[in-house]
Amino acid sequence: MSETAPHILYIDDDAGLRRLADKALSRRGFRVSLAESGPQGVAMARETAFDLIAVDHYMPGQDGLATINALQGVPDCPPIVYVTGSEESRIAVAALKAGAADYVVKAVGDDFFDLLASSFQQALERVRLRTAKEAVEQQLRASNARLETMLKEVNHRVANSLQLVSAFVRLQGSAIADAAAREALTETEQRIQAIAHVHRRLYSSDDVEYVAMDDYLDALVGELEATWSAYDGHRPLRLTAEPMRLKTDRAVSLGIIVNELVSNACKYAYAVETRGEVRIALQAAGDRFVLSVEDDGAGLPADGKIRGTGLGTKLIRSMASSLQAEISYDTAHKGVRALITAPL
Repeated sequence: MSETAPHILYIDDDAGLRRLADKALSRRGFRVSLAESGPQGVAMARETAFDLIAVDHYMPGQDGLATINALQGVPDCPPIVYVTGSEESRIAVAALKAGAADYVVKAVGDDFFDLLASSFQQALERVRLRTAKEAVEQQLRASNARLETMLKEVNHRVANSLQLVSAFVRLQGSAIADAAAREALTETEQRIQAIAHVHRRLYSSDDVEYVAMDDYLDALVGELEATWSAYDGHRPLRLTAEPMRLKTDRAVSLGIIVNELVSNACKYAYAVETRGEVRIALQAAGDRFVLSVEDDGAGLPADGKIRGTGLGTKLIRSMASSLQAEISYDTAHKGVRALITAPL
């Protein structure tokens, strides 16, 4: 018999049936070890790694069900096929509930051993498939872990690169005498920072696919407040954000919109050297989210003309389009209240 043949432990108190099982199963390609009682079979299972165990039901002292329960305590217990001379379904059900992989009704002749061998093969095939499935799942988990590590590293490098670009822009601005050019570079730096914040969140989080928007906006708004409060008029920014997560590209789009709307409010809502608050809110509304940015300032221009270069307005429209968002303004609000509504 080949050493690679499945190794079966056959537990039965009937010596004649044990010998018959040994011969019949050996002819069918199995290596067979025999035990004459449940306790002996459990002891053998603890010492030898069998591929499968067959247990007879009717045995004195410790019957098959008690033997199954004892075998469950054996480390890496192989599949168990229950053998019974009774056709009572309750015994088969009890065996399956106790942990048996299958059962075969005992009979005289080759038909019984054909059925038993077939049951063995099916049980072994299920083990093989389960083992293969677990191996594939383990490989997938390892692969996912490697990919997440790589994505974190990519996000780390992107965040560092954007920080470097932001520093270059800041240095360039400090060397320019023209006020309009300096302001344009400051706005560019803020836009870069809005994107960099997303990548910083991704490489410092366990989730490399989604961004926690409440944390992200808290950091972004804090940086915007520090920037705009450095000017002549103090601009307190008040954020209210419900916990929600957006995919990376949507988080970037929303961050740029917040940056543009807040910057517009800080520049145009209040007179120079006048303190003025800007409020930002993000909340879920069913399967959508609503972003609002509002101030209590001068309101929209009566002539409808865009202030500044209009680049900020173009960016807002472009980012809103990528979010499939609707842009509206609350005309009843004193000052400006911009609303962005988009699908979650």
